[in-house]
Amino acid sequence: MRTIISVIGKDAVGIIAKISAILSSHKINVLDITQSVLDDMFVMVMLADISQSLVDFPSLVSELDSLGNELGLKIHTMHEDVFNSMHRI
Repeated sequence: MRTIISVIGKDAVGIIAKISAILSSHKINVLDITQSVLDDMFVMVMLADISQSLVDFPSLVSELDSLGNELGLKIHTMHEDVFNSMHRI
């Protein structure tokens, strides 16, 4: 099972590292990542494999939301199936 994690907010040092540290601590593997800084705005989309995760999905979402609040970012996490359904024509 995979998840899509999107991040938007003011750029700062360590955003990717902090998100990756949470994922790593739960044995979640980052499969792909794209990020850009537009002016001073940080934008990232990450695809991660949660099939071996040590934490349930709602707890992961909550933990990433908390990190986003702490850093002043919007972090949105959703199952890949939901993402695909939302973007199907």
